[in-house]
Amino acid sequence: MERLDAVVIGAGVVGLAVARALALAGREVTVLEAETRFGMHASSRNSEVIHAGIYYPPGSLKARACVAGRDMLYRYCAERGIAHRRIGKLLVAAHADEVPALMHYLDTARANGVDDLRVLERAEWRELEPEVEAIAAVLSPSTGIVDSHALMTSLLGDLERARGTLVCSSPVFGGAVTDGGLRLDVGGAEPVRIACRTVINCAGLRAPHVAAALGTPPAWVPLAHFARGRWFALAGASPFRRLVYPMPEAGGLGVHVTLDLAGQARFGPDVEWIDGIDYCFGEGREAAFRAAIARYYPGIGRRELAPAHCGIRAKIAGPGEPAQDFRVDGPREHGISGLVNLFGIESPGLTAVLALAEIATAQIADSPRTP
Repeated sequence: MERLDAVVIGAGVVGLAVARALALAGREVTVLEAETRFGMHASSRNSEVIHAGIYYPPGSLKARACVAGRDMLYRYCAERGIAHRRIGKLLVAAHADEVPALMHYLDTARANGVDDLRVLERAEWRELEPEVEAIAAVLSPSTGIVDSHALMTSLLGDLERARGTLVCSSPVFGGAVTDGGLRLDVGGAEPVRIACRTVINCAGLRAPHVAAALGTPPAWVPLAHFARGRWFALAGASPFRRLVYPMPEAGGLGVHVTLDLAGQARFGPDVEWIDGIDYCFGEGREAAFRAAIARYYPGIGRRELAPAHCGIRAKIAGPGEPAQDFRVDGPREHGISGLVNLFGIESPGLTAVLALAEIATAQIADSPRTP
C-alpha cells in the first residue's frame, strides 16, 4: 500500500487552490483527478465572473467567502499577471414588479459589506449601456471577469513549485476510515490503494458520491442534484461594455450578459434539472433564451445567437427547495479525523476559491502527518 501525507480529490479550481494552500503550509500534497487533465467540469464551464457578493444571505459561508475571496482573487491575479478586468455590472429590474427584488439585493449586498453599489437614474444607465431597457438599475463596480484557465494554471504552478503533485486519470472509487487515518482506492490504468492522514474532497459534481465512498456517515452526505445551464454567444460586436444581470430565477441568477476578455458577449445560463452529468447542449432552447433576453435587451431580435457551451451546477438542493449554503464539513461535523468534504460549491465558487482554500485547510491544520 502506498503511503502519502495529504491528498486532495479533484483538480478543479477549488481543488487546485486547496492543494496549493496545503503545500504552501508545508504539507506533502498529491491531487488525484479522475479526468485526463485539470478543470474539465464546472471550472471551465461557467461565466468566469468575479462576483461582488450581492446575492447571498448575510452571514452565510457563500457571502463571507465571496466577499473575502473577491479581494484575494483580484490581488492574486494582479500579482501573477493573470488576465482579468474589473468590468462592472448592471443589475436591472425589467418591470415594475421586480423593483422590490432589486432593492432587496441592494440591502443584502450592503449587509455583506459590499459598499460600492449605486442606484442609477435612467439617464445614467442609458449612458452606460444604451441598449439596455429597464425600470430600475444598480451599478456594481467591483464585479469583474477572469481567465479561469490561466487562474488554474497559475494555482497548479504554485502547487508544483511547493513540491505538490497532480495525478490525472486517477478516479477515487472507494476507501475507508482506518486506525491510522484514511484509505483510498484509486482506479485508472494502474489501480492503487493509498494510506494517508489527510483527505480533502473537492470532487465538485461527484463530491457527495466520493464522500459516501470514503465512509462519511450518511447523515453528513447531502443528496447530489444537477442543474444544467447553457450559454449562447452573440454573433458580431457586443453592444455591451459591462455585464448585465436581470433579477435571479429559481436555481440560478437568470439569463444574463457576460463578456469574455476579448469582448465577446454571451447570454446564459438557463436552468434545467437533470438526473446526472450530461453536457449535451440539445436543441430547441433558443426561443426561450430570446424571450428572456428581450426583457432587458430588445435589440436581440435583430441579432444572431449561436450555441456556445453548457455546464452543470453542483447543487445540494433540488427543484423547489430552498438554496443551500456552501458546506465545508470537517472532523467537528462528521467525526472523521483528517477528512474535509466540500459540498455545493457552485456560484460564487470561482470568486470564493482562495477564501475557501483557507477555510478548508484550517480544518485540518493540526492533523498529524504520515511518518
